[in-house]
Amino acid sequence: MPTLTIKRLPARLHARLKRQAAAHRRSLNSEAIECLEKSLPGEPLSPEEFLAEIRAFRERNKKIFVTQKELNRAKRWGRP
Repeated sequence: MPTLTIKRLPARLHARLKRQAAAHRRSLNSEAIECLEKSLPGEPLSPEEFLAEIRAFRERNKKIFVTQKELNRAKRWGRP
């Protein structure tokens, strides 16, 4: 597995990361990886993967049905 060395990390940033790691009960390294994971975009899905995710979502949410009238009302909500 690759490694990463961060040079000249500001002390205040290190302290913040260390506090956050402690709050999440993680090591400093694990917290840094988690922060990087959250901040970087994921790999793009292939069209097949995208469709599979949508189909799985629909399967999990069969009871949810929204009419066009409800969609239009939601679009106008909060507008004068």
